[in-house]
Amino acid sequence: MEVMQVLHMNGGDGETSYAKNCSVQDKIISIAKPAIEEAVLGILDDNIPESFGIADMGCSSGPNSFRVISDIMNIIYAKCSNLGRLSPEFRVMLNDLPCNDFNAIFESLPSFFKKLKEEKGSGFGPCFIAGVAGSFYGRVFPRKSLHFVHSSSSLHWLSQVPPALNSSASTALNKGKIYISKSSPQSVLDAYSMQYQNDFSLFLKSRGQEILSGGRMVLSFMGRRTSDPTTEESCYHWELLAHALMSMVSEGLIEEEKVDSFNAPYYAPCPEELKLEVEKEGSFIIDRLEAFEIDWDGGVDEAVNNTLGALSRGQRVAKTIRAVVESMVAHHFGNHILDELFRRYAQMVGDYLSKTQTKYINLVISIIRKG
Repeated sequence: MEVMQVLHMNGGDGETSYAKNCSVQDKIISIAKPAIEEAVLGILDDNIPESFGIADMGCSSGPNSFRVISDIMNIIYAKCSNLGRLSPEFRVMLNDLPCNDFNAIFESLPSFFKKLKEEKGSGFGPCFIAGVAGSFYGRVFPRKSLHFVHSSSSLHWLSQVPPALNSSASTALNKGKIYISKSSPQSVLDAYSMQYQNDFSLFLKSRGQEILSGGRMVLSFMGRRTSDPTTEESCYHWELLAHALMSMVSEGLIEEEKVDSFNAPYYAPCPEELKLEVEKEGSFIIDRLEAFEIDWDGGVDEAVNNTLGALSRGQRVAKTIRAVVESMVAHHFGNHILDELFRRYAQMVGDYLSKTQTKYINLVISIIRKG
């Protein structure tokens, strides 16, 4: 599977779209907001530039696409207002893979600009927004063009499935599984860890060339608290999806070889792994690193109920997962299995969550570009 050509959140605003099923990601953005504010103000403490470069990497589409950008601009506007000066102009780069629904983002720009004008008026600097398609595992922007980089719910996606899992050996290394599992051999754990190290190091190196000295990044993504990559908090949502697939195999609806050859391009690191890669790569220093618990369905609140209706927890989780992984599942297994697969998945998730309090672990790291 060519991740760059396949992976994307479900576009549009339909029932299974990411725009309608992003409550977990919305919660993560809320949790990271204090770190974002601290980082942006840290940049402004040294100097308020005439032109402020911002990038959101893994922007996707839907209501979250402009939320962080708007928050960052509000922080800068408030700081400048307190100082009695105009805010800088804003250069905003929205990055995601080429298959992302950029059209939906561009269609929402007029309303975004209208809201800015109504709320901020003439004291707000001009804002220039561009969509930039490409993998963030490599250079995306000009050298020393950015002051602040944000990425949320994206860096747990790898650039590729670890090559060792794509071998043509007659026996699959991770048989009956689609990600790290308690039953996965050590070679599978090692392959995922190595791919993560290579990818995150390349991400840091690339951003190190694009961010100005003293510039900052705030990154949030799925992780784990312990060194054990098989802990349920980091991988059991994949385990249940594998169970749902294998239940269809047992009924002859899917070929077993299809499941054996499907592996998620995903990795949930622990804080120690993050620290090690930042220190090894050397372009940044860590300012802040925290871990937070997130409900699998984002938490049952008014926003969720308005978006998804009165659904069971299992159904809500299945919808949020489907909005994220459908492109990969459909590419590998075909569109015809999707409804039945996620119906089974919803049932299994519901049963599991009725018996346990397992939550996602979200890591938030704030780092500063060295001088």
